[in-house]
Amino acid sequence: GQCPGDGGHGQPRDPHPAAPGRARRGAEPGPAAGSQPLPAEGADTKTYLWARYHEMKKLVYDLLPPGVCNLLNPAAIYANNEISLGDVEIYGFDYDYTLAQYSNLLHSMIFNTARDILIEQFKYPEGLGKYDYIPGFAIRGLHYDVQKSLLMKIDAFHYVQLGTAYRGLKPVPDEEVIELYGGTQHIPLYQMSDFYGKGPSLKQFMDIFSLPEMTLLSSVIDYFITHGIEFDQVHLYKDISDAIRDVHVKGVMYKWIEKDMEQYILHGDEIYAVLNRLVNHKKKLFLITNSPFSFVDKGMKHMVGKNWRDLFDMVIVQADKPNFFTDRRKPFRKLDDKGSLQWDKINQLEKGKIYKEGNLFDFLRLTGWRGSKVLYFGDHLYSDLADLMLRHGWRTGAIVPELETEIRIINTEQYMHSLTWQQALTGLLERMQMYQDAESKQVLLEWMKERQEIRSLTKNLFNPQFGSIFRTFHNPTYFSRRLVRFSGIYMASISSLVNYDVNFTFYPRRTPLQHEAPLWMDQLCTGCMKTPFLEEMVHIR
Repeated sequence: GQCPGDGGHGQPRDPHPAAPGRARRGAEPGPAAGSQPLPAEGADTKTYLWARYHEMKKLVYDLLPPGVCNLLNPAAIYANNEISLGDVEIYGFDYDYTLAQYSNLLHSMIFNTARDILIEQFKYPEGLGKYDYIPGFAIRGLHYDVQKSLLMKIDAFHYVQLGTAYRGLKPVPDEEVIELYGGTQHIPLYQMSDFYGKGPSLKQFMDIFSLPEMTLLSSVIDYFITHGIEFDQVHLYKDISDAIRDVHVKGVMYKWIEKDMEQYILHGDEIYAVLNRLVNHKKKLFLITNSPFSFVDKGMKHMVGKNWRDLFDMVIVQADKPNFFTDRRKPFRKLDDKGSLQWDKINQLEKGKIYKEGNLFDFLRLTGWRGSKVLYFGDHLYSDLADLMLRHGWRTGAIVPELETEIRIINTEQYMHSLTWQQALTGLLERMQMYQDAESKQVLLEWMKERQEIRSLTKNLFNPQFGSIFRTFHNPTYFSRRLVRFSGIYMASISSLVNYDVNFTFYPRRTPLQHEAPLWMDQLCTGCMKTPFLEEMVHIR
């Protein structure tokens, strides 16, 4: 089960490999050197390569016996950084998609209403009325190039994942994408999003409410292209953004949810269990949300009960995040029990009172809640978590509802076998590329084609258009990069907290850096039970 001596993953090979059947100069022949025996004298390399391929395939299926799935728990909390809940004294929460999780029915309502605003108020063609929301078309974290009308997925290194660039509802050929960006898949840094996902030419869609916006954007572009109508890309993007914003700002969405909370709000009963347990363990709670008080009040009464405010030391509504975290100019204003604004100056933040606007700097001054004793949960990596983590040292928890679905896919036998075989095949390609005769090259090309097919298959398991929100094939997505950067822990729902003791410590797994990879599972997956040249490497200082 050992592999050809190549120095391991990422380590340099001999630039002049020996011909099959001959030992390399300076290397100890045989297993002592950690290498797979090369083809015997006179044996053709094509037969040898396919033999290794079939050995590897058998090894992979032996490694993954039936029943190996369901290793990951969708209700678990995952750690990017070590966090001890025993050190946390104060818990903070966003409201929308953090305490209140919404049904996907809401996306259709937002899409339909914004579409009608475009037709009735912005005078867009009435033919757009034939378009309905497409569940599962888009995923969170995508970028949109305004000037090129391209919706696409970008990885942590600013490369477009080929096969995931769409103009309207149709994919753009890889060759055209590369040509559009000057012969490369790479997006230059100056074009990329700024700290809050708003770049000069690229916009990143980071919140869950953006799913209907991306689908509407793609639908309108599809209509214009299909009917041969010329349009201005900048105006189109702005009009759709404004129409979506009107659904939120004018309170239309709030009225839908208030009218039928049973239909729209999920996991409400679990929220009370989380909050009540924290209070019973003497933890302080606060809420900072951009939503208005009347909406939050009705939702919390539905989930937690009429005395929900007794659980919180502080409630701040219409906070205008992310400006709340960076702008010192807006002072706090107090609301009375009916939600009416008070005029008095705020010199202290009182338990049980409702406050509007304000800023984090006054919040810190008036409460003294600083540093790692505070843990704040939100769903938007930029608006909720970035400033708190980087500038103020708070602990942060990201709510990622998509995690539950993605883990259920990862736990399937199809995904497990596809991914493990893909890793093994990649290892074979890396180790066998030293064979450059015509027949060997043909074998390697067949392997590369198979690898690409497996990658497409695993991508489609998550989303046929854009794949997983966490991966662009082997690389993390740009979304994943931000998730790791701005959140100490992440989970599918705030209800996951119920599964952990209030003094539980989250320990992130030590995942390998590339120069550590030969010592890890990747080595096993590529059939190397022993690190190549390990005995020789021991003597290197």
